[in-house]
Amino acid sequence: MMPFPFDITATEVRARTGVLKTPRGDIRTPAFMPVGTAATVKAMTVDQVAQTGADIILGNTYHLMLRPGLERMERLGGLHKFMGWTRPILTDSGGFQVMSLAGISKVKEEAVTFASHIDGSKYVLSPERSIEIQADRIGADISMQLDQCVSWPAEEPAARAAMELSARWGARSKAAFGTRETQALFGIQQGSTFENLRRESSDRLIETGFDGYAIGGLAVGEGHQAMCEVLDYAPEMLPADRPRYLMGVGKPVDLVEAVWRGVDMFDCVLPTRAGRHGQAWTWAGPINLKNARFAEDQDPLEPDVPCPASQDYSKAYLHHLVRADEILGKVLLSWHNIAFFQALTAAMREAIAHGRFEAFRRDFHARHTSNNQH
Repeated sequence: MMPFPFDITATEVRARTGVLKTPRGDIRTPAFMPVGTAATVKAMTVDQVAQTGADIILGNTYHLMLRPGLERMERLGGLHKFMGWTRPILTDSGGFQVMSLAGISKVKEEAVTFASHIDGSKYVLSPERSIEIQADRIGADISMQLDQCVSWPAEEPAARAAMELSARWGARSKAAFGTRETQALFGIQQGSTFENLRRESSDRLIETGFDGYAIGGLAVGEGHQAMCEVLDYAPEMLPADRPRYLMGVGKPVDLVEAVWRGVDMFDCVLPTRAGRHGQAWTWAGPINLKNARFAEDQDPLEPDVPCPASQDYSKAYLHHLVRADEILGKVLLSWHNIAFFQALTAAMREAIAHGRFEAFRRDFHARHTSNNQH
């Protein structure tokens, strides 16, 4: 018996829309999860995040274990209470940040040992420790297994070794997690761009048995086309009756193409990171508010996105804030971008529900391509 029922309400070819039901609220899919790296979606209040329509956010195990620290996090009642977010939270396992951020990391069968990028202090992260951190200390609604993600491009032997280690770590993560009524655990498919490795990874994950399944090891430099080629086969290797989560993705066009290929959940730092650097995502593609052409543009960013930042401020004002490096500029553009990503997933849910997703996808590409912003 799975702890979180997943009801798929409509499909169009491989695209699906549905609801993942959790004790802290429903997650409507396709879903985009804003990234709350260090107990905050950068430059936004939790009320602003909720107003955009986000059903769930993501927390970063690696960053939280370094600051504020896990014992303190537990004493303060877990991440939901600490940051004031009452809806579901998914946490990553910490593995990706260990590989990419930690000063020195050493991967062995038992665990990965690494040095903090903040002060160089030593930490050990095993599958069991990762589950303890996510499920017990942070209090995540959805925890992720510890996995090893290889950088791109990867030779097949290295990709196979990482995939096999991830599969063994997945089984250990599941054993440590056990059976819980109000929390779920997702396994992670690995295998780089090798179809045979992705198939083997999926088979081993299904044998272990998880509440949901993620597609890992993409958005690591392979590019949009190569990612789509993997997504042509990878999602369908995973159980159709459970959520499929594409980790760390991505741009709006990535989301549209991944949903077309059967993906349900996404997360990415892009909306807030772009916002802090003066970039806004619109239905016609991304625009850079630093550009002089916006200096006297009195139109709002995106009147079709139901968000004060999208509707109530002129591009001229936003241009001024960005050029003057005012904090408000970063706040408003981050808010707008998160709202745009939520509007995009809402539009995809509606299109699939009414059998219009093929037309939506075609129209989306036409608008982006005509503006040369793709």
